[in-house]
Amino acid sequence: MTEEQGKPLHEAKAEVLAAAGIIEWFADEGQRVYGRIVPPRSALTQQLVMKEPIGPVAAFTPWNFPVNQIVRKLCAAMAVGCSFLAKAPEETPASPAALFQCFVDAGLPPGVLGLVFGDPAEISAYLIAHPTIRKVTFTGSTPVGKELASLAGRHMKRVTMELGGHAPVIVAADADVELAVRATGAAKFRNAGQVCIAPTRFLVHRSVAEEFTRALACYAEDLKVGDGLVEGTTMGPLANQRRLAAMNQLVADAQAKGASLRTGGCRLGDSGNFFAPTVLADVPPDASVFNDEPFGPIAAIRTFEHLDDAISEANRLAYGLAGYAFTQSYRNVLQLSQEVEVGMLWINQPALAVPEMPFGGIKDSGYGSEGGPEALEAYSNTKAVAVAAA
Repeated sequence: MTEEQGKPLHEAKAEVLAAAGIIEWFADEGQRVYGRIVPPRSALTQQLVMKEPIGPVAAFTPWNFPVNQIVRKLCAAMAVGCSFLAKAPEETPASPAALFQCFVDAGLPPGVLGLVFGDPAEISAYLIAHPTIRKVTFTGSTPVGKELASLAGRHMKRVTMELGGHAPVIVAADADVELAVRATGAAKFRNAGQVCIAPTRFLVHRSVAEEFTRALACYAEDLKVGDGLVEGTTMGPLANQRRLAAMNQLVADAQAKGASLRTGGCRLGDSGNFFAPTVLADVPPDASVFNDEPFGPIAAIRTFEHLDDAISEANRLAYGLAGYAFTQSYRNVLQLSQEVEVGMLWINQPALAVPEMPFGGIKDSGYGSEGGPEALEAYSNTKAVAVAAA
């Protein structure tokens, strides 16, 4: 994974260990897919609700987490009895292939799992329209997700969509600033910021803004950027040169609109796709980085006076995947929990995408869950059976 995708070796190992945990959890949860008996309205009648596998699944997965993104879909499908065909990313073919080989070596019957590579548009058009496929699941960008969901809709196929995020971070006046920096810094620069749930829009109360900004800039400067196989590397490269160009454009646009560059903001070296961990302060709301998901190691900060204003800004965009907040006020916790429009909200802690909790977004960030019991529902049909005595 490190050789083909670039993330530091310790992150690659952590992804594989997390994948093992996901596999075990779904294997256990598959035993708890219950139907129910409904009390009948008349004697000598029985009413049953049954759960059945939806059928063969077509999955489309990205390169940034080439094992975990497949495992979440694959295990939820298999836990309820579905066969599974994955169109894995061309950028990272070896990691999914190694994962599937593990299932083959474990004795999974032939035909349960399939793995294909090739032209994404050609494969998706064929698989989604094919009558054998009964469920489609996709992780990737919002524009592509909308196209695939539209195609699936024309063929009445059930869909789970885990799409782009542009996660807001709200740091209240009473926040533990050290905790906020430590938690969001780790989440921001993990996998060089190429994470759908990465914090990107930092909304910090004016009274603690300078303290937070200085500390986050120091955190970024302490990261060691380089080859993921080298001991001590804490951040690897971007996926390709297109991402480098995008980072440069976002920084230049923000500075042109009045933002101040506190650290980073440039390519590192003249070989490889390495970009310096970047912190921008005083970013105006019309800057591109505050409107378009950066998918890279850029943290954009602006201040607020009232919590209502921060929540309004957090909800302004069509994204609704993940959010973060830091406060020591229970009143604030209640308000944030009820009013921030995201599918996942982490308060006073790092992002913990554990398998027993739902994982998914709302609005343009998609629908459906890839975690918790809710994930199994997405791969199940519900059948009502009513029987009267003859």
